[in-house]
Amino acid sequence: MNTPVGPSPSFSTHLETVVQRVTPILEAYGHDSLVIHSGTQRLAFLDDQSFPLRSNPHFLWWVPLRDAPDCLLQFTPGRKPVLVFHSADDFWHKPAQLPDAAWTQCFDIRTVNSAGAARTALDPISGLTAFVGEPFEGLDDFGFSSVNPQQLLRRLHEQRVRKTPYEIDCLRAASLLGARGHLAAEAAFHHGDSEFAIHQAFLDGCMLREQELPYQAIVALNDNCATLHYQQLERRVPAERHSMLIDAGAQRHGYASDITRTYAAAGGDFQSLIDGMEALQQSLCAAVRPGIDWRELHLTTHQLLAELLIEQQLIHTDPEQAVHSGLTSVFLPHGLGHLLGLQVHDVGGRLPDPDGPQLDPPAGHPYLRLTRILEPGFVVTMEPGLYFIDMLLEKAMTGQHGNAINWRRVQALRPCGGIRIEDNLVVTANGCENLTRDAFQILKSGR
Repeated sequence: MNTPVGPSPSFSTHLETVVQRVTPILEAYGHDSLVIHSGTQRLAFLDDQSFPLRSNPHFLWWVPLRDAPDCLLQFTPGRKPVLVFHSADDFWHKPAQLPDAAWTQCFDIRTVNSAGAARTALDPISGLTAFVGEPFEGLDDFGFSSVNPQQLLRRLHEQRVRKTPYEIDCLRAASLLGARGHLAAEAAFHHGDSEFAIHQAFLDGCMLREQELPYQAIVALNDNCATLHYQQLERRVPAERHSMLIDAGAQRHGYASDITRTYAAAGGDFQSLIDGMEALQQSLCAAVRPGIDWRELHLTTHQLLAELLIEQQLIHTDPEQAVHSGLTSVFLPHGLGHLLGLQVHDVGGRLPDPDGPQLDPPAGHPYLRLTRILEPGFVVTMEPGLYFIDMLLEKAMTGQHGNAINWRRVQALRPCGGIRIEDNLVVTANGCENLTRDAFQILKSGR
């Protein structure tokens, strides 16, 4: 697959939309301009090695430029946005390069060779200019009226929730890259490779370095699948192979895919459980459309999970009691999904009104990151799970759920760890577009 070197042709329209959204916000809060910093590479403690740069997502919303530290975006309503591009004089490292791409025509670009020169390259800073970004040395000398004002940030976060066509194009491309990695990882699993080797296969499939991934990939075999954010990569091949859970994504111009799949090493009871979770997850995807309360869909998930647990003879109680008592949370302790965009857990998931309180998750479900009514342009992850987590099972055994769980059945499946299946969905006017399933279909059909 040939990957284009620049953003899609819809970037200029995207930028016009960003300008239209941000201009009234600045006026409402008494700011006449806005400066956004791309980010600074930080040195490790007592070392001369820096951490990988994680670009400011607000900067990436305006400028499709990653891996470019100490750049500044200046926006004054009515004027062409200014991009102060920092390309350091450095013979130790290759300086950041400004791409030869059409999007650069959208900016007044001023190149500087030191972070200190950026201040003079900006248009004059008035007493009404707001700054958004991680504070850096010398920031106080710029004369900004406010640094990361919370009400302004909340307004900007809300504007990022509804994705433009350009952003959705980037998310489609990220899904396609992520799916390529997943197919390579699946092949490595069935070949009998270790977690580490499977992870390397994923990177090769995406053609990305680890530091270019939107988040640390989760590649878990056997009972490691029960650790929700499993962070190790075993080099050894386990003596027995039961299962693999891979939660890994790619990125395109800062926009992330977040994809999870679970595989059984052979058929049998665990494959039957995966099949049940696949059907459950697809029924939830089919329910996504504007007007759906994500909190209610999360509770529906627990109802469906209770029915699956009963069908698979893992619990013996009625579904309503399993949900009401919290029994299903023993097997599914996390939320159903979250917003996705320039951040994997994108902003605005609990904040429908920037000037009001956040919407809390339902009682007993504290980890739900999205609590809003779905609208067109939202991009969400759909990731129900079913796990055999030792800590939660041990508490359940000695608590109120002890008699409701089929412990012999649980013990037989415990070595498999658990199941998570995750797709990325764009909410459309009448339903949703499944970016993940479409990407896999494209690759498998050879298009």
